[in-house]
Amino acid sequence: MRCALPVLLCLFSSAALADAPVITAATASRSGDSWRFEVTLSHPDSGWDHYADAWRVLAPDGTQLGLRVLAHPHVDEQPFTRALGNVHIPPGITEVRIEARCLTDGWSGRYTTVPLD
Repeated sequence: MRCALPVLLCLFSSAALADAPVITAATASRSGDSWRFEVTLSHPDSGWDHYADAWRVLAPDGTQLGLRVLAHPHVDEQPFTRALGNVHIPPGITEVRIEARCLTDGWSGRYTTVPLD
C-alpha cells in the first residue's frame, strides 16, 4: 500500500495542473524608469467559480515585482491579453518570470521568462 501513495500523489498533482492557466505570450516594454508587461493567457474559465484570476511578475530570486488581478472570468474570450504598467525593476535584472493563477487551483508553478532589453 505504501508504494501506491506516491503514484496517487502524482496523479492528483497532474490533475490539479491540468486546468492551470497557460501563458501563451508575454512582452515587456520600458517606459521611463518603469516597465509595462502584456501577457496573454489561456484557461478553461467556466464562470465565477473557476477562472484565471491573476498573473504576476517575478524577479529571478522569486521576489514579486508586480501583480495583475483579473477581476472576472473570460469564458468567451480565450485566449485573452491584459497589461500591467508601472512595474519597477531593480537595477541589474535582465529578465523576469511571469506566473499565472487560477481562482480554484492557485499559482500554476509554471513560468514564462521574459527578457528585459
